Amino acid sequence: MKDDGIIIKGNKDGLNIIIDFYKFKDFEDMLVSLNEKLSKGRQFYKGAVIRISTQMKLVNDKNRMKLKDILFDNFMIKDCIYEDIAEEKNKIFSGIYEGKTKFISKTIRGGQVINYPGNIVIMGDVNNGAEIHAGGNVVVFGSIKGHVYAGVGGNNKAIIAGFKLTPEILKIGDVIARAPDEDEIPLYPEIAKIVEGFIVVEPYKQNI
Repeated sequence: MKDDGIIIKGNKDGLNIIIDFYKFKDFEDMLVSLNEKLSKGRQFYKGAVIRISTQMKLVNDKNRMKLKDILFDNFMIKDCIYEDIAEEKNKIFSGIYEGKTKFISKTIRGGQVINYPGNIVIMGDVNNGAEIHAGGNVVVFGSIKGHVYAGVGGNNKAIIAGFKLTPEILKIGDVIARAPDEDEIPLYPEIAKIVEGFIVVEPYKQNI
């Protein structure tokens, strides 16, 4: 079965809809996909109890009610029950290549905060005062001047890469590093990683 972010399973009590919000641009994008899937079997859902399993921390009360109203009005379900997909406490990226990735095609300005449980790739700069928090790696096709946190949650194998690393704060897993002195700024791409308990910044190499 193709996993495109929504899985519908039947059971003796009704239906279980599993929604992975990380696979959609936003709530409205998810609604379009869900409506399309359910419309194919509309006649089977009347009077059914639907259990929705998803990352509840990503769904606010307004959207939760909107989804419930749509299911009642369009598919005449009997009841809708929400179930939280709990994040595994020790679920961290074990390496530097795998995992979901969020691509951002713009510069992150001062005051902006980006959070994502996987890898983050930024096609722009990270300006002073901006914050990036990633459960996996952070790769910036530009300058890193703000605060960048990779391996949030304890992944000490994560990396931070950029064309120019002059961050205010650089942190991988539980290890933090200070910004380099101005006369130490390189003119080539660099990669920061943890080596023997310290963050080491070195020139980019094809095989890391």
